[in-house]
Amino acid sequence: MLQQTQVATVIGYFHRWMERFPTVEALARAEEAEVLHLWQGLGYYSRAKRLAAAAKEIVERHGGAFPRDEASIRTLPGVGPYTAAAVATFAFDHPVPPIDGNIARVMARLLDDPTPIDTAAGIARLRETATAWQPRERAGVFNEALMELGALVCTPRTPSCLICPVQRFCATETPERLPVKKPRPKVIALDELCGWTEKEGAILLEQQTGSRWNGLWRLPLLEGGGGGKPLVKLTYPFTNHRITLRVVAAPPPETLPENCAWISHEQLGAIAMTAPHRRAVEALLRRSSKK
Repeated sequence: MLQQTQVATVIGYFHRWMERFPTVEALARAEEAEVLHLWQGLGYYSRAKRLAAAAKEIVERHGGAFPRDEASIRTLPGVGPYTAAAVATFAFDHPVPPIDGNIARVMARLLDDPTPIDTAAGIARLRETATAWQPRERAGVFNEALMELGALVCTPRTPSCLICPVQRFCATETPERLPVKKPRPKVIALDELCGWTEKEGAILLEQQTGSRWNGLWRLPLLEGGGGGKPLVKLTYPFTNHRITLRVVAAPPPETLPENCAWISHEQLGAIAMTAPHRRAVEALLRRSSKK
């Protein structure tokens, strides 16, 4: 949950998640719709799907016990090099470095290395060097210390070099210019036109099947533009895109489109919806209740 999400946002979600799924077996048995419903609002829903898939694999292939070595952890769905290394070193004290933003910043400055840390060459250099630094014992404590050094002392702006415990090993004289990253991609503006259709206390919604928000419900997309004055207009980010969502009134279809369903107002709280579309639906329902 903490990947791409702030700690303050995660706390409530974490407690609700653990109340519903207190064991890996409970998560392995869960339906995808319930998993997505508990996750909604955190974004990047593929994380939730892979977490549930990993739980199934832990139960089926590992007898319900989490694998202990980095290579086995890495085979779990949704687990990349950083997560595998972090679990291996913090849970099982293996001498493998979890290269997060804090560690990358500390190392780039200690080495005075201008190689962009988000390139293949930069990642390889950091991983090779950090692996060579690993102690034979208490590697987890060592790696946590590197993270804390970056979080509390070797900060992105105005690092506290005078009190840094590894100052005499640091090669850079200008820490503020490091680490170097690739230029950010240009933000692309996109428009999204969706329909608002009500009938007998129900709203027409569409369940997505693509890779973006697979399995989540949203307002149906309208093709061809137009649609008159929007009932609701809001913007939201998605990767390097800035999307403007406009919702306009739309007549009921003669036949129900594929992947669409009439969802009653009472059912809305029990289904998983994309966050911007839920905000739009809630705004329109509030407006209707005031009439």
